[in-house]
Amino acid sequence: MYIENKSSGLSGSARIGRVRFSKTGRTLFYGELELKNLDGAGYKSNHVDPATGHRYWVSGPRKDGADRLYGERLPVEIDEDVRTEYWTKIRNAPERIHCSTQ
Repeated sequence: MYIENKSSGLSGSARIGRVRFSKTGRTLFYGELELKNLDGAGYKSNHVDPATGHRYWVSGPRKDGADRLYGERLPVEIDEDVRTEYWTKIRNAPERIHCSTQ
């Protein structure tokens, strides 16, 4: 999934990583983060970390790599455990498997 921290404004740190969903699908887990769905109540965010109040945008990664909302040219980190899958299955660019950012 594409996960972008929106707590500091419209553009924040972002990464591609694997998440787990709760049984209901209303909460997702990424590492130590527990992100609750905002049910459309967020502005440019769709999840919140109840422990910190930080807001996040979470979505499936795009095939064209244009995941950032406004097309900013900021790096998006790719977690090591999903890097091969991301570059081969999602982006169809196996020659970039060694790249840790898009």
